Amino acid sequence: EAHELQKELTAKRKADEIPDTFLLLQHPHVITLGQGADRTNILADEAMRVRLGVELHETGRGGDVTYHGPGQLVGYPIIKLLPGRQDIRRYVRDIQEVLIRTARDFSVEAEPRGGEYVGVWVGDDKLAAIGIRISRWVTMHGFALNVATDLSYFQLIVPCGIRNHGVTSLEKLLGHPVEMRLVIESAQRHFGEIFNRQLVDGGV
Repeated sequence: EAHELQKELTAKRKADEIPDTFLLLQHPHVITLGQGADRTNILADEAMRVRLGVELHETGRGGDVTYHGPGQLVGYPIIKLLPGRQDIRRYVRDIQEVLIRTARDFSVEAEPRGGEYVGVWVGDDKLAAIGIRISRWVTMHGFALNVATDLSYFQLIVPCGIRNHGVTSLEKLLGHPVEMRLVIESAQRHFGEIFNRQLVDGGV
């Protein structure tokens, strides 16, 4: 449902029928495959996925296999990159900076990594994953920040195809609950700062 909504909004943004849009949401339990996904990184067979209520969907984003679920803040910017910002690497760095600043608001110092380790990390564990698609300089897909995610679901996959590192969440790092509403407000504020946008509630 979220993927279909993204495709609809992306088409409208390319046609200048809508302004830039930033979707923030939580998914039900789902494993998604990017364009470069290796299916051997899905460790749970169909029977196990059915038993656990985990769906499987292919997407058009970059990257490998990942998991989304409750307690994870997913952000899908659907924005038209202006000529001065039409740089894929810069766009990824900007998304990383949004996430780093958001984590810092909760006293968590995260850092970016490049290459196959794209995302935001705390030590050897990934706090947030990034997978994007850009067509005619309109962005789609985005990031997944683990806030209160049940990290045991990541055992169903090899996250992003990386076998020698783990995953973490704000709650695990802090040792206490984190209110999702506050994380959303932080992510919105920093997205506006980084991308020079004034965010208003669009009611999507």
